[in-house]
Amino acid sequence: MRVWGQIRFIAAAATLLVATHPVAAQDTVTVWWGKGFYKSEDDALLKVIKKFEEKTGTKVELSQYAIQDMIPKTVAALDSGNVPDVAYSDSYDVQAGGKWAFEGKLEDLSDILVPIKSKFAPNTLETAYLYNGVTKKKGYYGFPLKQQSMHVQIWKDLLEKAGYKQSDIPTQWADYWSFWCDKVQPAIRKATGQRIFGVGQPMGVESTDSLQSFYTFMDAYNVHLVDDDGKLLVDDPKVRDGLIHALKDYTDTYIKGCTPPSSTTWKDPDNNVAFHNKTIVMTHNFTISIAAKWFEDSTNPALTPEQRAAGKKAYEEDIITASFPNKPDGQPIKYRSDVKTGVIFTAAKNKAKAEEFVSFLLQEENLGPYVEGALGRWFPATIEGQKSPFWQADRHRRAVYAQFTGGTQPFDFTKNYKFTILNNENVWAKAMNRVVSEKVPVDKAVDELIARIKEVAG
Repeated sequence: MRVWGQIRFIAAAATLLVATHPVAAQDTVTVWWGKGFYKSEDDALLKVIKKFEEKTGTKVELSQYAIQDMIPKTVAALDSGNVPDVAYSDSYDVQAGGKWAFEGKLEDLSDILVPIKSKFAPNTLETAYLYNGVTKKKGYYGFPLKQQSMHVQIWKDLLEKAGYKQSDIPTQWADYWSFWCDKVQPAIRKATGQRIFGVGQPMGVESTDSLQSFYTFMDAYNVHLVDDDGKLLVDDPKVRDGLIHALKDYTDTYIKGCTPPSSTTWKDPDNNVAFHNKTIVMTHNFTISIAAKWFEDSTNPALTPEQRAAGKKAYEEDIITASFPNKPDGQPIKYRSDVKTGVIFTAAKNKAKAEEFVSFLLQEENLGPYVEGALGRWFPATIEGQKSPFWQADRHRRAVYAQFTGGTQPFDFTKNYKFTILNNENVWAKAMNRVVSEKVPVDKAVDELIARIKEVAG
């Protein structure tokens, strides 16, 4: 009885201690994070978290979700007022960040970012400098982690089976697309007896690849939808003409039968899958995740020696990472860079610890390994990170390095937050599908697109 009484006393004391001790909540930070493509990416994040916990004594409660689930879950959390302290998703910046900043839902992180402003590469930190419609001021409503841009992935072995070399690929715009449709596709089908398509052209409304790819086609025709202050330029006849050319070129690939019929419903992983299955010879993708998948296979101890060897051969020999052809005017394309940012919400319960965690993560010894853990899928947003030997280690990463260091430009949503709404709707893919699925003339689809842009972002 005496022992039982002591136990009850200790339990009661412990309960009282927990009930009256507020430090436990203060020493915990909740983090929501988009799940990475590769185990190495998630492992690098977990390593940073462990280091932070050991250094600060703060417990990190991490929840990871699939990218397509992050915005719905976050919106529900904002509606309920029960938000995480820190959150990151690959889709926040493109589809929500500017809107949340305008609505006053994001914390201004200037205290963290301004002192380290010089560590960021050009056109990175600037994309987080957004307008708050509540305070009527701009601020840093997000912390930049990494960036991505457009690349072309090509099966060199399929190209060679079709009777062509990499040096045969044209560099001029019209010749380039004709090459894949009119030469490579019939040749590879004749050589293999299989229904292989020359191009994988993302066109799905649920695909961010489709909107990012279409921006590249717009850039090929020098289309600027907004000025530097975010004011719409779509009433300019030159903009309309450029949009018509861009949409025609984009949809002609489908109309000519050079991309799989299913590409109108593709989601983000689907052009990757088609490429991996070798049902397409080339595709454009907003990272080198396609090539990086094969690198991961080559180092994955869970795979058989034969599977690892196949991964090594694909990555080192068979896959080409390339750029788009020159614009129709003969000049090289200046690519869009999409800088990925995490956020702290104004409704966060533990902002002090959230800011401490973000500051720790942004230290180069922590951020660098996290970015490189994605195997080249993301490019650093920091000057020091871009100097890492990692980016000179093979031809795929060198191609990414060359493309970024050649100069990039930001997306329109960084200048006019309402483009996040248009991106979330994916008005670009809707216009494509009006043409290819509903047989609407290109100029009519463009006029509808312009009308929607003006309705939302005017």
